Amino acid sequence: MHIAPILSALRRHRLATMLIALEIALACAVLCNACFLIANRVEQMHIQAGVDETSLAQIKLDCDDCNDVDLNARVLSALGQVPGMQAVSVINAVPFGEHAGTAGIHLDAANRQPGGVVDFYVGGPGSFKALGLELLAGDVPKAGDYRALNDFAPADAPVWITRALAAHLWPGVDPLGREFWMDRSHYRVAGVVAHLARPGGGEGGPATREWSVFVPGIPGKHLAGNYLIRAEPAQLQRVLRDARAAAIKAAPEAVLDQQQSRTIGELRSSYFQQDVAMTGILLGVIAALLLVTALGIVGLASFWVAQRRKQIGVRRALGATRRDILRYFQTENFLIVSMGVTLGMVLAYGLNIWLMLSYELPRLPVYYLPVGVLALWLLGQLAVLAPALRAASVPPIAATRTE
Repeated sequence: MHIAPILSALRRHRLATMLIALEIALACAVLCNACFLIANRVEQMHIQAGVDETSLAQIKLDCDDCNDVDLNARVLSALGQVPGMQAVSVINAVPFGEHAGTAGIHLDAANRQPGGVVDFYVGGPGSFKALGLELLAGDVPKAGDYRALNDFAPADAPVWITRALAAHLWPGVDPLGREFWMDRSHYRVAGVVAHLARPGGGEGGPATREWSVFVPGIPGKHLAGNYLIRAEPAQLQRVLRDARAAAIKAAPEAVLDQQQSRTIGELRSSYFQQDVAMTGILLGVIAALLLVTALGIVGLASFWVAQRRKQIGVRRALGATRRDILRYFQTENFLIVSMGVTLGMVLAYGLNIWLMLSYELPRLPVYYLPVGVLALWLLGQLAVLAPALRAASVPPIAATRTE
C-alpha cells in the first residue's frame, strides 16, 4: 500500500480531514484526563481506613450546655447496657467522619522545622483496641498514657502515628522515641500503626491521606459527645439502632447528629458519594465523546465512499481486490487518527496543567497517553470498517456508469 496517493487525496479534502483530526485530538485530550481522574477517584475511594470498619459505628451528640463529665458518664453507662455491645469509648473523630483535630506540627521546639499538617485522633480508654488498629512497633496505650486535654489534645503525651507519617517525618529512621511539637505542645512517639486514614476520608491527596496521630486522652472537658461503639458485624445495625435510642434517653437535652451517628461503612459511602457521582459523569462524558467521534469517522468515510464510487470501480476493473480497497480506507483512517492523536497528546498535557493549577490535581502520568492513542486507533479502525466494507463491495462495472 503506497501512502503518497492517500496523502494526496487527503490534501484535496483538507477541511474535512482537519475537522475530523481536531475532533480526534479533543477526544484524546479529554479521554486521557478523564480516565486519569476516574482512576484517581477510584483509588481514593479504596483508601485503607486502618480500622475494623465492619464492626464499628459512631454515636455523636451535640449539647452546648451539657457538663462534659456528666454527659460522658450517663451516655457511656447507657450504651454499655445495649445488648450485643462489645465496646464503647469516647473519641473525638472516626475515619470518614468530621474533622476534629487538624493542626500543623514541627520537628523542633522552636517551630522552625515544619513536619506537615496532620489529624489528631484523641481517644479515651478502650478506643485504641476498639478501633482494631494494626500495631507495627511499640506497645498499646497503658493507663498512665492517658492525659487531660488542653484545648483539643493533651499538651504533653505519648502518641501513636501511622507508618506513612513516620516515613515522612523520619525517613529511614526508627520513629520510636522521636519527638514533635504542635505550637508549644510536645509529643513523643510511643508506637506505630500500619494504617489510619485521616477523618474525612484522607483529604489532602494520596501522599498525606494517612498523616494521622492517635493521642490517648482522658474523657471530659473538650472530649465528650462522640462515642465509638463496637459489635459483631451481623448485629451492628441493630446495636447502632438501640444505641441511638439509649443515647437520646440518657441525654434528652442533647441533639443526636443523625448524619454522623452511623456505621463506619455508611460514613465511607456517604463521604465518597460525590466521587461516585463524578465517576459516573466522567464515564458518561467518555462514552458520549467516543460515540460522537466514531459517528464523525463513519460519516466522513461514508461520504468519501459515495463520492469515490466510480474511482473505486476503476481500481477494481484494473485488478484491485476487495482487500486492497478495504486496506486503502483503513490506512487513510489510520493516518487521520494519527494526526489527531499527535495533536491530542499535546492538548492532553495542556488540559492537565490547567487542572493542576485550577484544582490542585496531580500530574498526568505519561502512560495514559499511549493508552488513549491505542483506544482511538482501535475506535477509528472499528468505525471505518462498515464504510470500508461497502467500498470493497463496489463492483468493477461501477466504473462504466455515468453519474
